[in-house]
Amino acid sequence: MPETTSAPSPLRVADLLTDLYVGGKGVPAADGGRFDVVDPATGSVITTVADGTVQDAIAAVDAAEKAAAEWAATAPRERAEILRRAFELMTAQADDLARLITLENGKALADARGEVAYAAEFFRWYSEEAVRATGEVVTAPSGTNKILVLQQPVGICVLVTPWNFPAAMATRKIGPALAAGCTMVLKPASDTPLTALAMARILEDAGVPPGVVNVLPARRSGAVVSAMLHDPRVRKLSFTGSTEVGRILLSEAADQVINCSMELGGNAPFLVFADADLDAAVDGAMVAKMRNAGEACTAANRFYVEASIADEFSRRLAERMKALRVGPGLDETNQVGPLVNGDTAAKVEELVRRAVDAGAKAVVGGRRPEREGYYYEPTVLLDVTPDSPILKEEIFGPVAPIVTFEDEAEAIRLANATEYGLVSYVFTGDLARGLRLSEALDSGMVGLNRGLVSDPAAPFGGTKQSGVGREGGHHGMLDYLEAKYIAVNW
Repeated sequence: MPETTSAPSPLRVADLLTDLYVGGKGVPAADGGRFDVVDPATGSVITTVADGTVQDAIAAVDAAEKAAAEWAATAPRERAEILRRAFELMTAQADDLARLITLENGKALADARGEVAYAAEFFRWYSEEAVRATGEVVTAPSGTNKILVLQQPVGICVLVTPWNFPAAMATRKIGPALAAGCTMVLKPASDTPLTALAMARILEDAGVPPGVVNVLPARRSGAVVSAMLHDPRVRKLSFTGSTEVGRILLSEAADQVINCSMELGGNAPFLVFADADLDAAVDGAMVAKMRNAGEACTAANRFYVEASIADEFSRRLAERMKALRVGPGLDETNQVGPLVNGDTAAKVEELVRRAVDAGAKAVVGGRRPEREGYYYEPTVLLDVTPDSPILKEEIFGPVAPIVTFEDEAEAIRLANATEYGLVSYVFTGDLARGLRLSEALDSGMVGLNRGLVSDPAAPFGGTKQSGVGREGGHHGMLDYLEAKYIAVNW
């Protein structure tokens, strides 16, 4: 597997905000605590960040409450213009933001640049949606009164984001919350807090008033988030992360009956039929599998290929995976960076080992390279049995297990045999079959002859254990609004 040495970072770490961001300013943690932020390419410490406490969490809610009434009353056009300026600032700083993401997350620079463009687009989209929180007026069926429906901001929001897309998962929540007129506390993943803090500065420069957006890095995530969920002033939780943690947060949110949006785990099937354009299918597979080195909830996790073309598809996919260049993400020549931390790399290694022990064959990759950092080689596994453990869990790494099927009914059965239902991918030359499968697959999204489904203008979300609610599109802002009904005569 080709490898390169690390390129020096052009970022000035000393210029980054590394304190909590509460009430429009950087503040230390209440107990003075800090934690390390680590470069996954080397395992070395980049810097330290303030480690928020329960006391800090309540202070952040205090700040959000203080700003809430004025921000809710701010004209929609003014909120829209602020979001538009945030988009423009992100775009102007795209290269620095991409390098910061790569530095703390590890992803290849090309992936990071793609993330910044995607993340910024949420601010532009919701700058346009902010003026479209429309209500309605109708006459009651009895004719006795009018039914007037207003859309009002839900209130103070707690936003919890993951490490795999530290900019995009923040803007996908912040954008609609700001557009709707909500204030918020953002709790970023502790592996990648620097990007979230950089976003706070961008929003400040765009004109977001103090206290509207607060950012609370913390290693003590459970205690910090729990404290906010049990504060009666908090009215909304939006969480992106694992299904296991999502279940815990849903249970805690029930104590105060908090409005919840949950974008949880995925186990995406990637179906390839014999009538598919194989070149397009392999191209789609590379996008669906290798975006962010497979560390995505939308990543293709289970490849189901019609038996008559399985050898050819597997050969082509293996060739493409083998050609990928692995190394530090800040080196422009690398296409696959390290995984985010040692635990993630160890999990991927264990999943592959168990699959091989059960009879699978690694035709490409299948090991961790002997070098510093948290790398795993791009891997293709053949002879994977339909009941293999690697098909039951999110891999969150650059591993493609391939299973064969005989007919459409079997493909649907295999694809739906999971507790998750975030996204599915289908490649076929028969449009009728593709649409029929899109209806039959139990997932919130389907990529039909496409390996990429994410779009700020589309409703993103899943079924079953993959969550509740939708992010993106017009639907995304509705999750931050409450419909108020007024019965009135005139």
